[in-house]
Amino acid sequence: MRILAYSGIIARVLPDSIAIEVGLEAGDRLITVDGENIRDIIDLSFALADENVELLIEKNNGEREILEIEKDYDEDLGIEFESAVFDGVRRCANQCIFCFVDQMAPGMRESLYVKDDDYRLSFLYGNFVTLTNSTPQDIDRIRRLHLSPLYISVHTTNGTLREKMLNNKNAGKIMDQLDTLITSGIEMHTQIVLCPDINDGSELEKTIADLYALHPSVLSMAIVPVGLSRYRENCYSLQVFTPEQALHVVKMVNTWQEKCRKKSGTSFVYLSDEFYLSAGQPIPEYDVYDGFPQLENGIGLIRNFLHEWEEESMITTGYETPHHLDVLCGVSAEKIIGPLLDAVKIPNLTIRVLPVENNFFGTDITVSGLLTGQDILATLAQTDGVRTGVIIPGTALRKGEGIFLDNMLLEELERHAGIPVRAAYGAEDLRQLLQAWR
Repeated sequence: MRILAYSGIIARVLPDSIAIEVGLEAGDRLITVDGENIRDIIDLSFALADENVELLIEKNNGEREILEIEKDYDEDLGIEFESAVFDGVRRCANQCIFCFVDQMAPGMRESLYVKDDDYRLSFLYGNFVTLTNSTPQDIDRIRRLHLSPLYISVHTTNGTLREKMLNNKNAGKIMDQLDTLITSGIEMHTQIVLCPDINDGSELEKTIADLYALHPSVLSMAIVPVGLSRYRENCYSLQVFTPEQALHVVKMVNTWQEKCRKKSGTSFVYLSDEFYLSAGQPIPEYDVYDGFPQLENGIGLIRNFLHEWEEESMITTGYETPHHLDVLCGVSAEKIIGPLLDAVKIPNLTIRVLPVENNFFGTDITVSGLLTGQDILATLAQTDGVRTGVIIPGTALRKGEGIFLDNMLLEELERHAGIPVRAAYGAEDLRQLLQAWR
């Protein structure tokens, strides 16, 4: 079967769509549109804007056919692809001292070992890129198509230090790259993976100042702590933040947030929840997060959860028979969820919060999103008592799928547990499951 250098594999055809009418099926490959190769869904969106388009399709059996389609201007065909990029995901050329992919356990699913550094996934899905392997042609395309906003991993604005942290001689050009994008009207969200005694302290102070000087083109700056798993063979020697170090970071960022809000009306720089929990400091108020521009990056998850929780009161009509629900979460989240659920009073309902130690990646990992099925099962096995059901954090599952990082399926966990297991994807889900367990 002859296939061109790249093609888009159709994963799903939507019902009642043009694609259904012309006979497209899952597994078909899109080769060209109007005779032109298509690199990604960005190209595709422009190519399909016209009212008349010609598709070259390769069917599952290897046969090719040309489909001539008439449609309304900008009308969608109703197809979804296995990947947003047809010419392959751009792989990361760095060897970052803090890379979590390098700390993955052996034997996990192949996709977890893929390091992407693709500006297209940054624009389309908010994936963070370093720009170290972006070519002049890439930058030109970003400018020409106005692919904005982008999500950029900066880590430090000290070029020499950035080269060392990313182990890439091209990493030191970051400020010139940001200036080039800004000159073309590109906006961006930025991220810092903070490592103790490396890019914190005075280096962090400089990075905040340098990036804020580029505001409002630089829309936001997120600071997340380095995550260290127990699989760190041959990795750079790093430590987690102590409570004292975390407190120093919190105080620095508080000062900058006050300064930024006075000057421009937004906090600009935001800390991940782990810093506040480690330092024993209260989670900032809702308004401090300015609409949560980096929620997908874990910034403000707790405050957003608390806000949703407080939006509606619990229905307390209760159950006719006794129910016992175990709510599982990461060790750090238990500090927040525990007191909330202790205050819930529903007749015939007993709620127990069980923090899960992360033995799979290592006990220094305390967030709910990195829990595995086997650690959840171990926690249930070690905890006696009656259970009607179990509620787990939806963030521990692969997005859109019922599978944990250790490849255990949600159904498999439920089978081993011997009782119903449900995932809560936020405060509203959790409230509904507690009020009306089924």
